[in-house]
Parts: sequence; C-alpha cells; structure tokens
Amino acid sequence: MESNSKLETAGKVLRCKAAICRNPGEPLVIEDIEVDPPKAWEIRIKIICTTLCHTDITYWKMKSGLVAAFPRIFGHEAVGVVESVGEYVEEFIVGDTVLPVFLPNCNECRDCKSQKSNLCTKFQNNYPPNMPRDGTSRFRDMNGEILHHFLWVSSFTEYTVVDVTHAVKITPEIPADKACLLGCGVSTGIGAAWKVAEVEEGSTVAIFGLGPVGLAVAEGARQRGALKIIAVDLNPEKFDIGKKFGVTDFINPKTCGEKSVSEVIKELTNGGADYCFECIGLASLMQEAFLSSRKGWGKTVILGVEMHGSQLSLNPYEFLRGRSVIGTLFGGA
Repeated sequence: MESNSKLETAGKVLRCKAAICRNPGEPLVIEDIEVDPPKAWEIRIKIICTTLCHTDITYWKMKSGLVAAFPRIFGHEAVGVVESVGEYVEEFIVGDTVLPVFLPNCNECRDCKSQKSNLCTKFQNNYPPNMPRDGTSRFRDMNGEILHHFLWVSSFTEYTVVDVTHAVKITPEIPADKACLLGCGVSTGIGAAWKVAEVEEGSTVAIFGLGPVGLAVAEGARQRGALKIIAVDLNPEKFDIGKKFGVTDFINPKTCGEKSVSEVIKELTNGGADYCFECIGLASLMQEAFLSSRKGWGKTVILGVEMHGSQLSLNPYEFLRGRSVIGTLFGGA
C-alpha cells in the first residue's frame, strides 16, 4: 500500500463484510455493510487481525442501559492499516500500521498531559454508541439501517472508522496476531502490574482469573521481580500455561475445602499478598481479593468489568489497617 498517495477508494463509501449483532445475546451474523469515508479528524482502517475480549461478551449480553445499543458491530482488540484519512488529520498517512484503542488521548486536556491519569476529559469516557465528535455512525447495513459502533473501535468488520484520538501508530514488524492483543488485554495486565500497582522485586502477587488479562498481569509481575505469583482459577489446566508467564502457585477454589481462598493465600504468603488483581469482573471476587491482601500495605487492583452490576461491599475498618483498592482501565496506559 503506497503511503504517499491516495487509494481509489479514498472518499468513497466502501462495501465490506462485518459480524453484526442484531439483538443482545444473539449469535453474530456475517453480512455485507457499507462504511462511510472518514470525516474530519478520522481515519478509515482496513482491519488485519482482531480478537475477542471478555468485555465484548459482557456488552453483548446487556439488554438495557445507555450502552446497550443494537444492532451493533463489536470488537475492540485489533490492528490494521490506514486506508484513508479525513480532513485535518496530520498524525497518520495512508499505509500506516495502527492500533485502534478504546481510550481516547487528545494530548490537550489536563488528564492527557498528566502521567496520573489515562481518562481524557475532553472526550468523556462514557462510550456513546457512535463516533465521539458528532455522535453519528459510519456503518449501515444493505437496507440502510444504522449499525452502532462499540467502544469507538468496532473491529469485527473488514473496515472501520476511528477518531484520531483512538489510534496509535505502531511498527509493522510486530506480528498482527500479537499486536492486536495490545489493544486491550496485554496492555491492561502489563500496565496494571507496572504502572498501577508498581509491583516491587521480592513481593507477593495474587491474580484472580487466569485469562489473557490475568496472564498479562503474571508476566508483568514476573518482569518486576515478584517472588511469588499465585493464580486463582477454576480450571486446573491453566496452571501449566500460567507457569510460562511466571505463576508459581495455583489455587482452585473447588479444592480449598472449608477454607476460603483468602485464607489459603494468607497461608502461602505469611499474612496476605502484597498485590491482588481481580481480572474476572465479579464483586464477590473483588471482595475476596481485597481480603487476600496484606494488612498494612496490601493493594487490590480491580481490572474486571462487573458483569452483573453488583455493588462491592467492604468493611471500612479494613481500610484503617492500611489496605487499599484501586481500579484501572487499560492498565493506566
């Protein structure tokens, strides 16, 4: 693809295939769609590789609320090549390999200029179902019906349109199947260990949920020199996978007998883990992770999106003993 010239498709509506979810919880259907050209401060991307995140599944099941918009094109972990650019776009040119990301970065607001936050205040992080600047969609089905965006990425399509604040240029040398994971899971887990928790050498870590995010947390903790990395999961087959990422101990809640997971972790760590990470999205596990942390300085990092809308209930007295809880999106990246 020539980076210094426009393609014949630039400025035109493209027809391509996409996986559409018509109603919550229903199977996705591959259909032909039309994708509009990018407007000002937007780029149109040819998707090379995309993957599935648990957050896609969580929103796929939502039947009500502001974020439950259907029909919709899901997907937010992907990598692609810029096919065309809209007016005022200076950051990207045709042919650039880019990573679309669900968190905006305007480079202008106080939060984007600070290292303390990754939540842009110019483009509020409330995930409307369409483009961030004008609130309209760039997708239509062949009957002319509007198809809604998802997390400002919508990667389950051959072509998508994203705002320039939602894309990062990367080197094309990174294999596409690995690069796409940087759009959510890997960056979330690695960032949580490095940037949010700041895991120290010789510390103890407990990870609740050993999916892609949990594995990335383990890898980040291993890189930081954690002495003991404990994984909590119902699937014992994940232990062998986890060991490749630095996991030293495995707890299956089904085999704990009368003991709670937090009691087992306290025994393994002589009082509680220095850092606990909840990577599933269940309030009950967030509470268990908090109780598994060490009194005095234990930090619990919440990464999972609570899938049932349940509230987290914690005893305020426990905070007086030095424990803390912090949440993060995208691992602070």
